[in-house]
Amino acid sequence: MLTLRKKYSSRTTNSLHRFYKYKNIIKDVQVTRPNQVWVSDITYIRTVKGSCYLALITDMHSRKIVGYDLSDSLELNGCVRALNKAIYQAKNINGLIHHSDRGIQYCSNVYTQILKRNKIDISMTEENHCYENALAERVNGILKDEFYLDQTFTSMDHAKRATKNAINLYNEIRLHLSLDFKTPNMVYKLTA
Repeated sequence: MLTLRKKYSSRTTNSLHRFYKYKNIIKDVQVTRPNQVWVSDITYIRTVKGSCYLALITDMHSRKIVGYDLSDSLELNGCVRALNKAIYQAKNINGLIHHSDRGIQYCSNVYTQILKRNKIDISMTEENHCYENALAERVNGILKDEFYLDQTFTSMDHAKRATKNAINLYNEIRLHLSLDFKTPNMVYKLTA
């Protein structure tokens, strides 16, 4: 017997804010190498004490998660930590474009100043539609559906351990049809 799993949703994007919203500059970009386009998104992870929030940055070429942070609030700090991790581990970010939705975290002065200071171009969804950030949404779905991050964890520490394990498995073990059955880490290292 097949039973359908309950789908929970939690709103993680607030695009009604005073900060500048950038144009979508990746619409017609041919992505041919790692660190050419990074996509970002936030998803929620449930614990028995409430939700925590996973900020992810994924390399569009290799599908590798290059930065992440799990925090107990939707405030800016988690996104900034994920971005700083991604920048720290990258060898060459010349010509890099950072793409995200129009959420307040990504539009904030603190976040955009980090991007500008590192000469990273800024791109955002224009219609605030999930299709304009499809790869980031897909990675969220893979982590939840295939690596069981959609369950309710007993604590924040339990959620952090499960998230770290899921991301390592995703980057190192999971083969992608779109990558000719290679792992994200293989493609990232081969072409970086």
